[in-house]
Amino acid sequence: MEAKRLNTVDDLPGYPEERVELINGEIVQRPMARSEHALVQAGISDEVSPFRRKDGPGGWWIMTEISVRYGEHQCPSHDLAGWRKERVPNRPIGIMDIIPDWVCEIISPGHERKDVFHNFLLLQRHGVAYYWVVSPEDKTLIAYEWVEGKYRVVFAMECGSPEDFIKARVPPFEGLEMDLGYIFGQPG
Repeated sequence: MEAKRLNTVDDLPGYPEERVELINGEIVQRPMARSEHALVQAGISDEVSPFRRKDGPGGWWIMTEISVRYGEHQCPSHDLAGWRKERVPNRPIGIMDIIPDWVCEIISPGHERKDVFHNFLLLQRHGVAYYWVVSPEDKTLIAYEWVEGKYRVVFAMECGSPEDFIKARVPPFEGLEMDLGYIFGQPG
Protein backbone atom coordinates (compact mmCIF):
# COMPACT_ATOMS: atom_id res chain seq x y z
CA MET A 1 0.00 0.00 0.00
CA GLU A 2 1.38 3.36 -1.03
CA ALA A 3 1.57 6.11 1.62
CA LYS A 4 -0.51 9.18 0.98
CA ARG A 5 1.63 12.14 -0.06
CA LEU A 6 1.05 15.20 2.08
CA ASN A 7 0.97 18.49 0.21
CA THR A 8 3.22 21.31 1.36
CA VAL A 9 3.09 25.09 1.16
CA ASP A 10 5.22 24.80 -2.00
CA ASP A 11 2.27 23.06 -3.72
CA LEU A 12 -0.11 26.00 -3.20
CA PRO A 13 1.15 28.47 -5.86
CA GLY A 14 0.75 25.91 -8.65
CA TYR A 15 -2.78 24.95 -7.66
CA PRO A 16 -5.33 25.98 -10.31
CA GLU A 17 -7.95 27.24 -7.83
CA GLU A 18 -7.29 30.48 -5.96
CA ARG A 19 -9.55 29.94 -2.95
CA VAL A 20 -7.61 27.09 -1.33
CA GLU A 21 -5.73 26.50 1.89
CA LEU A 22 -3.49 23.76 3.25
CA ILE A 23 -4.94 21.83 6.20
CA ASN A 24 -3.00 18.85 7.58
CA GLY A 25 -1.23 18.38 4.24
CA GLU A 26 -4.45 18.44 2.22
CA ILE A 27 -5.32 21.22 -0.21
CA VAL A 28 -8.85 22.25 0.71
CA GLN A 29 -11.21 24.45 -1.29
CA ARG A 30 -12.37 27.47 0.73
CA PRO A 31 -16.12 28.02 0.81
CA MET A 32 -17.72 30.50 -1.55
CA ALA A 33 -18.18 33.89 0.04
CA ARG A 34 -21.68 34.64 1.33
CA SER A 35 -23.10 38.07 1.98
CA GLU A 36 -23.41 37.41 5.75
CA HIS A 37 -19.74 36.44 5.94
CA ALA A 38 -18.62 39.41 3.84
CA LEU A 39 -20.73 41.84 5.87
CA VAL A 40 -19.26 40.67 9.20
CA GLN A 41 -15.71 40.60 7.80
CA ALA A 42 -16.06 44.16 6.48
CA GLY A 43 -17.65 45.30 9.75
CA ILE A 44 -14.82 43.94 11.88
CA SER A 45 -12.25 45.40 9.48
CA ASP A 46 -13.94 48.80 9.73
CA GLU A 47 -14.14 48.68 13.52
CA VAL A 48 -10.43 47.83 13.98
CA SER A 49 -9.23 50.22 11.25
CA PRO A 50 -8.03 52.90 13.73
CA PHE A 51 -5.40 50.40 14.90
CA ARG A 52 -4.33 49.79 11.29
CA ARG A 53 -3.71 53.48 10.73
CA LYS A 54 -1.58 53.95 13.84
CA ASP A 55 2.21 53.68 13.60
CA GLY A 56 4.46 52.31 16.33
CA PRO A 57 3.13 51.09 19.69
CA GLY A 58 -0.55 50.25 19.44
CA GLY A 59 -0.44 50.01 15.65
CA TRP A 60 -1.32 46.87 13.72
CA TRP A 61 -0.92 45.31 10.30
CA ILE A 62 -4.44 43.89 9.74
CA MET A 63 -5.22 41.87 6.62
CA THR A 64 -8.17 39.95 5.24
CA GLU A 65 -7.99 36.57 3.49
CA ILE A 66 -4.33 36.12 4.38
CA SER A 67 -2.47 32.81 4.17
CA VAL A 68 -0.22 32.03 7.13
CA ARG A 69 2.33 29.22 7.17
CA TYR A 70 2.39 27.36 10.48
CA GLY A 71 4.53 24.52 9.21
CA GLU A 72 5.24 22.49 6.10
CA HIS A 73 1.71 21.02 5.98
CA GLN A 74 -0.34 23.84 7.58
CA CYS A 75 -1.21 27.04 5.72
CA PRO A 76 -4.77 28.16 6.40
CA SER A 77 -6.15 31.35 4.93
CA HIS A 78 -7.56 33.47 7.76
CA ASP A 79 -10.57 35.73 7.36
CA LEU A 80 -8.70 38.43 9.29
CA ALA A 81 -5.28 38.39 10.94
CA GLY A 82 -3.13 41.04 12.56
CA TRP A 83 0.45 41.65 13.60
CA ARG A 84 1.49 44.32 16.09
CA LYS A 85 3.69 46.91 14.36
CA GLU A 86 6.00 47.04 17.38
CA ARG A 87 6.80 43.34 16.76
CA VAL A 88 6.65 43.45 12.94
CA PRO A 89 7.69 47.00 12.02
CA ASN A 90 7.78 46.51 8.23
CA ARG A 91 4.71 45.69 6.15
CA PRO A 92 4.47 41.92 5.72
CA ILE A 93 4.35 40.57 2.15
CA GLY A 94 3.48 37.25 0.48
CA ILE A 95 2.45 34.12 2.34
CA MET A 96 3.11 34.96 5.97
CA ASP A 97 5.81 33.07 7.85
CA ILE A 98 5.37 35.24 10.95
CA ILE A 99 2.83 33.99 13.50
CA PRO A 100 0.02 36.56 13.89
CA ASP A 101 -0.84 38.28 17.17
CA TRP A 102 -4.56 38.04 16.38
CA VAL A 103 -6.71 35.85 14.12
CA CYS A 104 -10.42 36.14 13.46
CA GLU A 105 -12.36 33.38 11.75
CA ILE A 106 -15.93 33.89 10.58
CA ILE A 107 -17.73 30.56 10.64
CA SER A 108 -18.91 29.29 7.28
CA PRO A 109 -21.65 26.65 7.05
CA GLY A 110 -20.07 23.26 6.41
CA HIS A 111 -16.67 24.45 7.67
CA GLU A 112 -17.48 24.79 11.37
CA ARG A 113 -15.06 22.02 12.36
CA LYS A 114 -12.13 23.81 10.71
CA ASP A 115 -12.95 27.20 12.23
CA VAL A 116 -13.98 26.07 15.71
CA PHE A 117 -11.78 23.00 16.28
CA HIS A 118 -8.84 22.71 13.86
CA ASN A 119 -7.82 26.38 13.85
CA PHE A 120 -8.37 26.67 17.59
CA LEU A 121 -5.89 23.86 18.26
CA LEU A 122 -3.45 25.00 15.56
CA LEU A 123 -3.34 28.60 16.81
CA GLN A 124 -3.17 27.53 20.45
CA ARG A 125 -0.24 25.21 19.62
CA HIS A 126 1.59 28.12 17.93
CA GLY A 127 0.85 30.63 20.68
CA VAL A 128 -1.28 33.09 18.69
CA ALA A 129 -2.12 35.61 21.40
CA TYR A 130 -5.79 36.19 20.45
CA TYR A 131 -8.31 34.15 18.48
CA TRP A 132 -11.83 35.31 17.67
CA VAL A 133 -14.56 33.00 16.39
CA VAL A 134 -17.55 34.83 14.93
CA SER A 135 -20.82 33.34 13.72
CA PRO A 136 -22.91 35.57 11.43
CA GLU A 137 -25.86 33.18 11.66
CA ASP A 138 -25.90 33.03 15.48
CA LYS A 139 -24.64 36.61 15.85
CA THR A 140 -21.99 35.53 18.33
CA LEU A 141 -18.42 36.58 18.97
CA ILE A 142 -16.09 34.63 21.25
CA ALA A 143 -12.60 36.02 21.91
CA TYR A 144 -9.87 33.78 23.30
CA GLU A 145 -6.56 34.87 24.80
CA TRP A 146 -3.51 32.60 24.93
CA VAL A 147 -2.43 32.33 28.58
CA GLU A 148 0.09 29.83 29.94
CA GLY A 149 -0.01 27.62 26.86
CA LYS A 150 -3.77 27.45 26.34
CA TYR A 151 -6.73 29.58 25.37
CA ARG A 152 -9.17 31.10 27.80
CA VAL A 153 -12.32 33.04 26.94
CA VAL A 154 -11.88 36.79 27.54
CA PHE A 155 -15.08 37.95 25.82
CA ALA A 156 -18.27 36.26 24.66
CA MET A 157 -21.39 37.87 23.25
CA GLU A 158 -24.59 36.60 21.69
CA CYS A 159 -26.75 39.21 20.01
CA GLY A 160 -30.18 37.64 19.79
CA SER A 161 -32.29 40.76 19.59
CA PRO A 162 -31.64 44.40 18.65
CA GLU A 163 -31.30 45.46 22.31
CA ASP A 164 -28.42 42.96 22.68
CA PHE A 165 -26.31 44.86 20.15
CA ILE A 166 -23.93 46.85 22.26
CA LYS A 167 -20.63 48.59 22.02
CA ALA A 168 -17.88 46.52 23.61
CA ARG A 169 -14.13 46.55 24.20
CA VAL A 170 -12.86 43.23 22.89
CA PRO A 171 -9.22 42.19 23.49
CA PRO A 172 -6.77 42.85 21.95
CA PHE A 173 -8.53 46.00 20.73
CA GLU A 174 -9.92 47.10 24.10
CA GLY A 175 -8.64 50.64 23.47
CA LEU A 176 -11.72 51.20 21.30
CA GLU A 177 -15.39 50.43 21.71
CA MET A 178 -16.59 48.32 18.81
CA ASP A 179 -20.18 48.52 17.64
CA LEU A 180 -21.35 44.89 17.52
CA GLY A 181 -24.62 45.95 15.90
CA TYR A 182 -22.64 47.42 13.01
CA ILE A 183 -20.48 44.30 12.78
CA PHE A 184 -23.57 42.07 12.53
CA GLY A 185 -25.30 44.35 10.03
CA GLN A 186 -27.95 45.88 12.23
CA PRO A 187 -29.33 49.20 11.04
CA GLY A 188 -27.94 52.08 13.11
